[in-house]
Amino acid sequence: MNDKGNYTRFFKDLTNRDTAEVGGKNASLGEMISQLGPKGIRIPSGFATTSDAYWHFMDHNGLREKVAGTLEKLDKKDFKNLKSIGEKLRGFILAAKFPEDLKNSIKEAYHQLEEQEESLTSVAVRSSATAEDLPDASFAGQHDSFLNIQGAENTLDACKKCYASLFTERAIRYREHNGFDHLSVALSAGVQKMVRADKAAAGVGFTILPDTGYEKVIFLTGSWGLGDNVVQGAVNADEFLVFKPALKKGMRAIISKKLGSKEQTMVYAKDGKKGTTVNRKTPLKDRNKFVLTDEEVTKLAVWSLEIENHYGRAMDIEWAKDGESGELFIVQARPETVHSGKEKAKIKEYRLKGEGKVLSTGTAIGEKVTKGVSRILDSPDESNKLQKGDVLVTNITNPDWDNVMKKASAIVTNSGGRTSHAAIVARELGAVAVVGTENATDTIQDGQEITVSSAEGNTGKVYDGFIEWEEEEIDFQEYAEPSTEVMLILADPGLAFSYSNYPVKGVGLMRLEFVINNSIQIHPLALLHFSELKNKQAKKKIEALTSTYSEKRLFFVDKLAEGVATIAAAFYPREVIVRMSDFKSNEYANLIGGEEFEPDEENPMLGFRGASRYYSDAYREAFGMECEAMKVVRDDMGLTNVKLMVPFCRTLEEGEKVINLMGDFGLKQGWNGLEIYVMCEIPANVLQAEEYAAIFDGFSIGSNDLTQLTLGLDRDSSLVSHLFDEQNDASKQMISMAIDKAKKKGKKIGLCGQAPSDFPEFAQFLVEKGIDSISFNPDAVAKGIKNILDAENK
Repeated sequence: MNDKGNYTRFFKDLTNRDTAEVGGKNASLGEMISQLGPKGIRIPSGFATTSDAYWHFMDHNGLREKVAGTLEKLDKKDFKNLKSIGEKLRGFILAAKFPEDLKNSIKEAYHQLEEQEESLTSVAVRSSATAEDLPDASFAGQHDSFLNIQGAENTLDACKKCYASLFTERAIRYREHNGFDHLSVALSAGVQKMVRADKAAAGVGFTILPDTGYEKVIFLTGSWGLGDNVVQGAVNADEFLVFKPALKKGMRAIISKKLGSKEQTMVYAKDGKKGTTVNRKTPLKDRNKFVLTDEEVTKLAVWSLEIENHYGRAMDIEWAKDGESGELFIVQARPETVHSGKEKAKIKEYRLKGEGKVLSTGTAIGEKVTKGVSRILDSPDESNKLQKGDVLVTNITNPDWDNVMKKASAIVTNSGGRTSHAAIVARELGAVAVVGTENATDTIQDGQEITVSSAEGNTGKVYDGFIEWEEEEIDFQEYAEPSTEVMLILADPGLAFSYSNYPVKGVGLMRLEFVINNSIQIHPLALLHFSELKNKQAKKKIEALTSTYSEKRLFFVDKLAEGVATIAAAFYPREVIVRMSDFKSNEYANLIGGEEFEPDEENPMLGFRGASRYYSDAYREAFGMECEAMKVVRDDMGLTNVKLMVPFCRTLEEGEKVINLMGDFGLKQGWNGLEIYVMCEIPANVLQAEEYAAIFDGFSIGSNDLTQLTLGLDRDSSLVSHLFDEQNDASKQMISMAIDKAKKKGKKIGLCGQAPSDFPEFAQFLVEKGIDSISFNPDAVAKGIKNILDAENK
């Protein structure tokens, strides 16, 4: 008979070497308590029952033979009798009795935990299979956990339920699919001091970006109440992105914050049933508030980085905040399995060829496009309705859905975020998913033909009908590196991490207009002069968008900084050239509250834009907000790979005024390595390029505007647009002159535009002139590299 000492082990005495005895989850908890606890990381204390305890329980009740005999009857082809087999096996375990020595061992360990923890009111009892959370076999979510368990007797009962969960339908099927012998996997129950997250918040974190595997950021997400809502994807949680290099330097490391709707809060039931939980509607004031302060996000990120460094690999972490003590805890950590070791050189790009009515939008997972017939399912029991290739549309998924999801061409859910069950499984399957739509089951009809796209940035879209798309597989390993620098033109921060794997030297042009239009939406002067606004509807919209800010101008600064920081972090330490805002007056007027601050111009293209706007009395203080955001990115977040660029600078005097004004706003040229470029897009910029070179650190040729102004035409006018041609001799002479003058003064000069990818002869011209860099839109990079290489080889 086993000695009772082999039946329970306290976490503090465990390390990762004990996986065979207590499973990966519990071994990891022990490893963190013993190795990372001294570094200040809080992990709730507890103990684990061992594999010896499990086998002793099974043998005492003669269950090995019963389990083996019952599993012999399992239909392993279609699993038609899986449900009845699972129910029978769980029934065997739940009806069985604990041997006295095992019962006493668990009770004694529980009482020891009570003595160690003066305020122990309840425990969490979690399942940890002996093959669980191994790098190549994550059983995450396959077995059950039980929260708010009070007293030794209830803990015994929860341990037995954990044993029974080894034979849920999903766990049986998982082992069958992954080649595990059912009677070679044991179950360890981890008994852990309960963190009162029901009175605060909980969530998960990844030490890489879960969508792309990008390694320089930590992704944290959380919601009010117990963490199950986040893990299961039952709520749209808050999201935080933390930049590791800044974190290591002790700088401002949070580069992005997204407020989730957090509709529900999971708490303990008050009906006397211990261990039961209920979801309650989250009060509006809490829905509009982040679950973590910046200090708490930073602390969790520091801990996550310590855990990753200790394990030497990307990690998937669960955290919780105790509402009674206010303290943060790490309650679980396992290896991240989706992106580890994934091939990154080969990519596939998807582009929709048409447009359609958008039925629903949510968070995009998978960066692909697919189509199919929608099937709205309420539970996995309705899986017979879903044929292979259909689109699964449902409210929420959990591990019971895993095998249903394998048949789907796409997955669309009402609830959930980037770390929800649906999102994780979609990544593992390489499937398209749009999660957290909030309304998909209402706006999509069962049996409707739909197209699902997650290839258009962070926002996934479900379209009515079948829309054609094109796919292009690109293997960048086939391309040599050109001498001419290849860079990207980017606007959407949501796409930055997807494109960071491209073989480019950085971002040659980041347009701020996308961030202002989509993330901010409000005219900067409407924020500065909010109390003076006459438009009541605009004021109402601004109040809603800025509800988490006491000072409205900071909304603009923060959101602009986050957008730029996201792209700068994605390409760090490669350079990112950020063009300061270049809206025209009619475009500024379209922003919320904008009409009250913008002139009505006959020709906005040639009017109040670029440098002239920045130093004007009418816009100067708004430009100061732009500069403040850039200073945050460079100086506070340490993203000194950001260079700034001034657009549409008509005269040398304007150039000097703007450089001096930026210095007044804290962006002093040369300080902390700051370089300020100028757009070369007006013939005056070319003719006086040597003089401009004395003011600015470099040039970027805007071939569209330069061609327009050289030929004196509006390319948007259908009457003369046929004359627009960047390869026109006059336009090429302008470009040639600009390159020559920049080179003469030793200044870098690049070009941003479509022509070098569309026309090999134009790329040849630029290469022959010795241009330093060419920036392409992402979909033109492969073609652009090929054209440059061909030109250089000639």
